[in-house]
Order: sequence, then structure tokens, then C-alpha cells
Amino acid sequence: MQTIASRSRTAPRAGAVPHLWRLLLVLLAATGAFLAGAAPVSAHAALTASDPKQGAVVQQAPDQVKLTFSEKVAMSDGSVRVLDPSGKRADTRKTTDLGSNTYGVKLRPGLPDGTFTVAYQVVSADSHPVAGAFTFSIGAPSDTKVALPDQEAGGGLVGTLYDIARYFSYAGFILLVGGGAFVLGCWPRGAGVRPVQRLVTAGWVSLTASTLLLLLLRAPYTGSGKLADAFDMAKLGDVLNTKTGAALVSRLLLLAAAALFIAVLFGAYVKREGPDQEQERKDLTFGLAIGGTVVAIGIAATWALAEHASTGIQAGIAMPVDVLHLLAVATWLGGLASLLVALFRTSAVEARAVRRFSTAAFTSVVVLAATGTYQAWRQVGSWSALTGTTYGQLLLVKIGLVAVLVGVASLSRRWTGRITAEAAGHAPESATATVVEQRGAQQESSKQSVHKPRKASVTVPAGDAPGDGADADGDDTRRSAQLARQQAAVDSAREKRLRDADPHRSGLRRSVLTETAVAVVLLAVTTILTTTEPGRTEEEAAGATAAAAAQRSGPLQLKVPFDTGGTDGKGTVQLDLDPGRSGSNTLHVYAKRPNGSAFDVPEVKISFTLESKDVGPLPVAPDHIATGHWTASGVQIPMAGNWKVAVTVRTSDIDQITVKKNVQIG
Repeated sequence: MQTIASRSRTAPRAGAVPHLWRLLLVLLAATGAFLAGAAPVSAHAALTASDPKQGAVVQQAPDQVKLTFSEKVAMSDGSVRVLDPSGKRADTRKTTDLGSNTYGVKLRPGLPDGTFTVAYQVVSADSHPVAGAFTFSIGAPSDTKVALPDQEAGGGLVGTLYDIARYFSYAGFILLVGGGAFVLGCWPRGAGVRPVQRLVTAGWVSLTASTLLLLLLRAPYTGSGKLADAFDMAKLGDVLNTKTGAALVSRLLLLAAAALFIAVLFGAYVKREGPDQEQERKDLTFGLAIGGTVVAIGIAATWALAEHASTGIQAGIAMPVDVLHLLAVATWLGGLASLLVALFRTSAVEARAVRRFSTAAFTSVVVLAATGTYQAWRQVGSWSALTGTTYGQLLLVKIGLVAVLVGVASLSRRWTGRITAEAAGHAPESATATVVEQRGAQQESSKQSVHKPRKASVTVPAGDAPGDGADADGDDTRRSAQLARQQAAVDSAREKRLRDADPHRSGLRRSVLTETAVAVVLLAVTTILTTTEPGRTEEEAAGATAAAAAQRSGPLQLKVPFDTGGTDGKGTVQLDLDPGRSGSNTLHVYAKRPNGSAFDVPEVKISFTLESKDVGPLPVAPDHIATGHWTASGVQIPMAGNWKVAVTVRTSDIDQITVKKNVQIG
């Protein structure tokens, strides 16, 4: 065996790094071609339409409220709430799937006039909670006592804990799969190295604990947001019936198989070292490779089957692509973490193992670039979404971090090349043998000092208590243990000097440490990406909202009852604002008596106020053009929002009243 400390004679693979950069340039060009012709896809649901529409004023109460989303969502009874102006439930608490991603909730009969609030909280097909609210009015807008929570779905303490658990689940998967692959494929002797064993085991523990936490937090994460609901067994049972719950349970079952893999890898596999057991070791390696690959694919599939890849176009292609992406990430970054531990905690890592990992990492980068390009096409969809949405901007950050990681990795490959290139005039075999012999002799000496303690030359006089001899043996045992600890400390210091003696090895350690630090940040950005609404969906939702506003037929109509208190002082004022959006509008005002006839009152004045933006009041003095009819052109509404309309009506010299109503404009 050839260790890095003694240097190997094998020549480096020249030209690998330039080939890598050329390949990345080609893939970058391919990304541009994909994004330029991308078609819209569905993932991370968004509300695209409703009936009644947002801000609409209807004359009669509808039988039900309909909501249309950009994709199919998971909705239960109570996912949609319709609240009257006083804040009471106006729906029957029963939702219906009407097809075409449209869902309805029945309304109670006999609803009063006023402004109603529709609040919804659903779970999209990619497992993320989606919430929102809008208003419509029956008869005429009114004030409302409804106060919606400021916290978004999936936010608060529960959302933070859920995101942390998601991060550690990814990190655990990377360490478990990448560490196991590094040992089996690059450094078989590493199976007997305690720091590497601890790293892979820590990955399994992290993935298992985080998966259990995700399962418990799923109910409050997609529902109430209350941490106490994590321990509600009834709600946990509901979670198990969902796609995400089934995926998390499947992951736990696969982790049980992964525990058996770890036990064999660090147990029976390590013991098959002798030449007479070489065939058994090969058979065990083959079995571990097949079994480990199946388990790794299964665990990766629990993400692909429940999240972004499982919905939208080409889901049959996207899911295996997502599995490949996750396995490539684990092979690269998990192997990198294992190599870092080996470089810092032992001097026995071989140059051949580093070269093997370098090849595996290069292959992983190629797979990552290809699968990442495809995923970007599905989730972003256009250049405008890449630069103008949160998801697209995070994706650009991730691409930049990957580029930095590849650049640092190229430095690591150069350090490896220097180690192997400068070994031509050395005799690494003899040097390694000397180190191994010295280390073996030291270990054997330590074993003898522990298992065969030196007997003390103590004469025990006749008649003395037998306990005296026992005390002497105990002192010798303690002294032997102390000598063994001292010898272990000496061995550890000698091994550290061996690790630090080679400047090329120190350079490789620094570059690998830098790679690992960048990888930690990259994993955090990736975790945030999985909970961010894709840029394509964000653009689609914005476009649907704009289209709904542009396609509104007829003017915005508002009826305002009034009573000045004098003789013949009752009636109704109807306002028609056309087109009822921000910008220039035409206003028609009609005054009618209770019997429906035209009411030619002496004076009508209108004003508009947007209190949320501190705009207004904007006064409008319409011109009288016919009996009970006034009009004003060029009425400017500077921005969309919930405007307060004040209508002042004078029916005599002394009888006058001002009535205020809220209405959504734009």
C-alpha cells in the first residue's frame, strides 16, 4: 500500500481539469438553449382564479365559492374558510373537488350583504403548504372584522424547525451514502478507520433523527402552525395517509436496512483482511455494493416521489433524474467529507484512494451539471424568471457556489498530481513498510503492556492478610494502564508528525477543507430552494392575476344606501366606475328613491381614499347630466388597493349625509 505521506509513483491524469471546464461551458450553453425555449410547467401550487373574483361585487350570494390552482392540491374539509363581515363562518365546512384543479366550498343560505373574506390553506403536490386570502362583496362592500394571521403557511417556530430538520436530513443522506461509497469504491482500508466509521454512523443518526422530526412536525407545518400539534396522534395518523407521510415512513424502513449495511461494512467486512479470505472479501464487497446501491436509490426516491420532481410535466423523467442528482451530490460531497476526515485524523490514506475519489468526483460533477440543467428548465422556465424571482436568484447563487466548488476541486486535483508526480525518485514501498512495521511493533508492545502486566517482585510474609497482594496487583494494573495511555499518546503524536511532514499533503488538506466549507453553504442554499416557490410558478400566478384584472367585464358597480333624516331623505346612490382599475376611469352616479325611480337630489360629491398608502382623499365633483344622473370623466385611481369611497348626498338645504364604503379597485 502506498500512503500519501510516502507518495506514490503513479502519474496524474493530465488534462482532466481543462476537459472539465470545457464540459461546463458546453453545459452552460445547453442551459441557455433549454431556458430560451422552455414551456411552462406545474409545481408549487398558486391560486390562478376564483369565483367570485377577488374584489368583485355580486348582487346575490353565490351557492359556493370556487378556487382554481395551478396544480392539483391536497385539500380537506376546513382548508377553505369563508367569513362574513362579522368574522363568523359563512361556509358549510365541506369542500368538493370540481375537476381541472378547481375546488368548491358551499355557502350557507341567507347570508347578509357586505364584504366576505375567503381564506385558504392547502398542500401542493410538491408537499409544500400554500395559503392566501381574498375578499368579495355581496350587495355592496362594507367594513369587516376579519383579522387574518400575519404568519404565512409553513412559517414561525414550526417552519424554522422543519427547515432545520430538512437540512440535516440532506446532510445525513450525503454523509451516509457518500461515506459508504468512498469506503467501498475508493478506500477499502478506511472501513477499519474509527474516524471514518464515526462519520458514516453520524450520517445515519442525523438522517434517522431528522426524518422522525419531519414526520412529527408535518401536521403543524401544513396546518395550524402550533408546535403542540406535533404530538397529536390523530393528526399524525392523517399525515401517514398523505404522500409525504408515506415517503417519510418508507425512508425510516430503508434506514433500518442501511443500519444493517453499516454493521456489515464496519464489522464482517473489516475482519476479512487475510490473503486466505480474499475471495470472501470480494464477495462481500460485491454484496455490499449491490445492497448499498439499492438502499441509497430507495432513500433518494423518497424525496423524488414526494417533492418537486413528482409533479408537473415529464414527471416520469424528472423523478429518476432527481434520484441521480441526489446520488451524485452524495457521492461528491459525502466522499469529500470522508476524505477530509481521513486527511486530518489519520496518515494511512493512500494516494490511490485520493485518485479514485478524484475520478468519482469528476463523474459526479458531470452528472450534477446534466441533471441540474434539466431541473432548472423545469423549475425556472424563462430568463426573466431566472433573474426576476427569488427562486431564480437563489438558483444563480447555487450555480455560483458550484462553480467555486469545482474551482477549489481543481486545486485539490493539482495537489494530488504533485504528490504522485514528485514520487519518481523515491521508494515509497520501503518507506511505507518501515512505517507499518514500526506502527505494528508499537501496537504489539501496547497490547502486551495491557494484556500482560508486569508482575511486581513483592514478598508477602506468612500470616499477612491476602488483601495486601491484591493491592499490589491492582497498583501494577493501574501502572500498566497508565503506560499504555502514554504509549498511545506517543503513537498519536508520531502519527500527527507523519501527517504534517508532507507539504503537499498539507496543501491538499487545506483545499479539501475549503471545498467542505463551500459545500456546507451550498447545502443550505439547496435546502432553501426546496421550500421556495419556483420562478415559473411565481410568474404564472402574477400573469393570471393580471389577466383576470384585464378581462373583467363591465364597470365596477357600488350601491350605497343613504338616509339624510329629513322629508324624502331616503334613497340609494349607485356608482359605476369604468373600467374599475388603476389609471383613468369614467364615473357614473345614479340616485334612486326606495321605489326605484330617479331621485334628482340637489348635490352629490364623491371622494376616494387609500388609507394603507396614505393617499387621498381624492375629491370628485360629477356633472349633472340628467334626472338622477351625474358623470365625471378622467377620474384618476393612482394604484390598486382597498379604497374607501365616501359619498356625500344633500337632499335639502339642511339635510345631508356622508356614507363610506370599502371597495377593491384594480
